[in-house]
Amino acid sequence: MTDYRGIEQRILKALGLARRPVAVSFRDSAPAGVARFTGSEPSGCGFWRLAREGRTFFTVPSDHYNCAIGSHTHSIALPPDRSKELDQTLTLMTGIGYIKMEEVARIPRLPTTPGVVIYAPLGETPVDPDVVLFVGTPGRVMLLQEAALRTGVASALPGLGRPTCMALPAALAHGAVTSTGCVGNRVYTDLDENELYVAIPGSALAGVADEAVTIASANAKLADYHRSRRKELTRL
Repeated sequence: MTDYRGIEQRILKALGLARRPVAVSFRDSAPAGVARFTGSEPSGCGFWRLAREGRTFFTVPSDHYNCAIGSHTHSIALPPDRSKELDQTLTLMTGIGYIKMEEVARIPRLPTTPGVVIYAPLGETPVDPDVVLFVGTPGRVMLLQEAALRTGVASALPGLGRPTCMALPAALAHGAVTSTGCVGNRVYTDLDENELYVAIPGSALAGVADEAVTIASANAKLADYHRSRRKELTRL
């Protein structure tokens, strides 16, 4: 399997990212040796937090039922006794002016329901990831997005917003995407107000890692160039 530990270290070093990237994999069944998640999370993106903190595990569809929106983006049908929760959540969100109902149809979703979802820090993923989630400040995320552009895997989608979890199916379908996150995700994942996401398809990761070194070096040189021009050309 690909040396994901080496890729993680190379990207973190080149771009100066402080948080570990999270590998997310959608499979029909769990790989041998990976522990099933036990407990509960109020939101599917809470599993991102656990993986970012160093845990490797898999979930089954029922582990995602607490988040009606996340279940929707992951094409997980709620059981009959909870089937009204999506409408209830959307009614709350539209009622307070957070979202318009016509936006719901445009939210990307996984094409099929996964049997399991595997979460791990990138360097410890037990399988090839489908999507890798990176977190960083705008200046760091800028470099990662530029590396994706240089690799030719950046999507043509605009920056994504709510719900954050739609970044996963969007990246799978369109390529690397940037997400500003949403308030629920920030609460459930401890995402700071000055941090953003980039979601990169796992199949494109090695190429992005290679280009990240070039992009970081180029930006350092351009920073010096622009500082010099500012000093020389600014007149007050």
